This record gives sequence, C-alpha cells and structure tokens, in this order.
Amino acid sequence: MSLRTLPLLVLNLGGEMLYIVDQRLRAQSIPGDKARQVMNDIIGGIFNKKFMDELFKPQELYSRKALRTVFERLVHASIMRLNAPSMDKLYDLMTMAFKYQVLLCPRPKDILLITFNHLDAIKDFIYEAPKTLAQVDATFRKLIDTYGSLSAGELQLIRQTLLIFFQDIHIRVSILLKDKVQNSNGHFVLPTSGPVPWGTEVPGLIRLFNSKGDEIKRTEFVSGGNYQLPYREGSFDLYGDRVIKLGTNIYSISRPVETDMSGAAKNLASRVKENTAPNPLAKEELNFLARLMGSLDIKKPLVNEAGFRLNLFTTDEEEEHAALTRPEELLYQVINIQADKDPQRNEELARIMGEFEVAEEPKERISKGADLLAMMDELDAEHECKSLPS
Repeated sequence: MSLRTLPLLVLNLGGEMLYIVDQRLRAQSIPGDKARQVMNDIIGGIFNKKFMDELFKPQELYSRKALRTVFERLVHASIMRLNAPSMDKLYDLMTMAFKYQVLLCPRPKDILLITFNHLDAIKDFIYEAPKTLAQVDATFRKLIDTYGSLSAGELQLIRQTLLIFFQDIHIRVSILLKDKVQNSNGHFVLPTSGPVPWGTEVPGLIRLFNSKGDEIKRTEFVSGGNYQLPYREGSFDLYGDRVIKLGTNIYSISRPVETDMSGAAKNLASRVKENTAPNPLAKEELNFLARLMGSLDIKKPLVNEAGFRLNLFTTDEEEEHAALTRPEELLYQVINIQADKDPQRNEELARIMGEFEVAEEPKERISKGADLLAMMDELDAEHECKSLPS
C-alpha cells in the first residue's frame, strides 16, 4: 500500500463532486450568483491550506465510510445542503467515475494527468476569487513536487492502492451505461482500440533476441484491436494540453444521471462486512478524521443568506423513495470520535475546535467527552438556522 495515495484520491473525488454539484445547480435553476457562491465556497474548503497540508502527509488510506464523512463536510461548506439519500447518490457517482478513470488510465503516471484535468476544470469554476485560485495553483505545484519525480514502480503502487480502495464497488450509473462503458452488472468495459500508452508500441509484432541482445527474428500477429500511437505525451506542467480526456467533465452536456443499487446486490455482503467488521486501524482512522476535520474551513452563512437544498434526484418523490428503499446495511453511519479516556486526544480536539470562530450567544458548555463530529453537527445546524430568513 502506498502512503502517497490519499491526496490523489481526495482531489479527484473532489473534482467529480464539483462536476456533479455544478450539473445539479444548473438543473435546479439555482440563481447564478448563489450557484457561483456555492462553488467558490466548496472549492475554498477543499483547497484550504491547512487541509491540503494534512492531506499530503504520508499516510495509509482509510475506509470509504471515513472519506464519505470528509466529503459530506466539504459539500456542506456553503449555504447548500443535501439530504442523506442525495449525499449517498453523490458519493456513489463520485466513486464510480474515478474508479472508471483509474481502470482505464493507459499507464500509472497518467493518474497525474487525470488529476490535472480535474484541477484545470475546477479553476474554470472559480468566479472572482483570486485567493481561491491561488490555493488551487499552490496545490498544483505541490502535486508536481510530490509526484513528478516518482518512479514508474511507485506510481504503479499508487494505482494498485486506488484499485484496492474501489474493489467490489459495482454501482450502475446511467450515463456510463448509455455510453456503453459499463455493463448491466456494474463492471466496466475496457476498450480494445485507441491510443496506446506513451512510450510503447502498437501491438502486433514479436521480436526474438539471442543471448548477446541481437535481434534474430520478427513475427507479426493480429492484435484484434484498432490501436494507434498517441500524437504526443500529455503536459505535466501547471498549464498545458493533458492529451487524455479521462478526468474531464462528463456532465458538461446536461442529461439526467441515475444510480441503480440493484446492480450492487452481489456486493451487499462485502459492504455489510465493511460496516460491521472490526477495523484494526480504527484508532488511526479516528485520528485521521480528527486532523482533517480540524483543518476544514467551514463557512458560516451570514444572517441574511438564505440556504437551499440540492436534490441529486429528478424529483423530491424519487429522493424520498430512495430513502425508504435503500438497504439499511448500505447506509453510512456517523463516525464518533470518543476522546474522554485519552488526555492527549482531548487536548488535540480542544485545539481543533478552538480554530472555529463561532460568534454566538453563550450556551451550555459541551461536555469534555463529546465527539468531534457531533460538535461539527451542532455548528452546521446553528449556521443553517442563521441562514434561514426571519
């Protein structure tokens, strides 16, 4: 397992999340100024310097449930709110899209180009926010510095770690089914044509060499696919043509996107096992969440800001139906971080909560053993109430 996988996972999933949120904002005809504010706030939360610094520290990947908790905080870093079924669907779409990209990337190094495609698109979402734009550029440079000098073997280990993270997720997505890149069982269709990886040759020729390294024979064969050489390598600089299209916005053309949980029925047992089996990394995972949550920049809506709910479904009735029919075993649960028996963790949580400047009426003191996520839930609830018109 690579210890340098987490930044690529979060940034690419974050890019897919922004693609989907942008598409739904347009589909629900949210006013332009409010939609731009939401996108700026979420992007500002993702690329917050403290959050990025925590993210780039070498560390193990943790569970999908833990990362979902992080993304739920990120998507709520604005006046926009999502109900649980819409958040579930959003996370499903994010994970399936990036899994498809990791599976199809021609070579391990191209995962960086996929990431750069996401960041290029994110910069286009930013509206009149030079500070946020500078944060994205700083992350660009950090990616180049961190991953630009890695060997092919180290990059392959990162790709393998990502594939392990996405293993056994086979949720059907309508846009992928319509494009015939996903089968009805949720598995992806790997192409047998197109450009080969940069630095390789079109298949169809076998060379035989002797012990001295001299070529002694050539044999041609039919590859069974329509392959061609790429016209050039994608740019790994701050600006440039990435060449590959993986990681670009597939929702730029407005069309409905659905997820079908029936295609994931075979994976129910493994998902239940993930939720109920003892986690040997539980303590480290909770510490990871505490660090990331403490570094998130949660926006406090102004008194005169009216919040709104984003629906990932076509109608409210579909969202309500999804809430009633989604198997209980597949529901993500809140992760509690209990610190009452760990003085060092208490001190850490106190430092983290001290970073949130909450100007409000004095209220009953939160108990020392309260967990971090519950505290953040209270903050979110208070901010949401403040945003409602009086």
